[in-house]
Amino acid sequence: MADAPSELERTGEAVRRRILGDAHVDRAAASSTAFDAPFQELITRSAWGSVWSRPDLSPRERSIVTIALLAALGHHDELAMHIRATRQTGASEADVREALLHVAVYAGLPAANSAIRLAKQVYAELAAAEAKEGKAP
Repeated sequence: MADAPSELERTGEAVRRRILGDAHVDRAAASSTAFDAPFQELITRSAWGSVWSRPDLSPRERSIVTIALLAALGHHDELAMHIRATRQTGASEADVREALLHVAVYAGLPAANSAIRLAKQVYAELAAAEAKEGKAP
């Protein structure tokens, strides 16, 4: 029998769902195996329960910082996920653009170029999905 989730795990789960959405978290849980379950638990506790839940930065500010870091490090799958999450965090396309301009200056033009290309693709996909659902972008 598994132990009951800790407060940190419960908080992390709630924040993760609020930022990434239920569908994303449910997919991650459904595809989790015995091999990667400890990693999923670590993400929930550390990233979402310990860092994203802190009060000193807003979700928008954390989103901008996270996007800049992921772009600078070339972590494109995670970057796309966090760009999609801006719909929940309140970070605007202008915020993301400005973060990626900082990446260009401080982490290099190739990193920013790849991230900008990816951001354009993600925003186009989001706009198409919203148009299909009858939502204004």
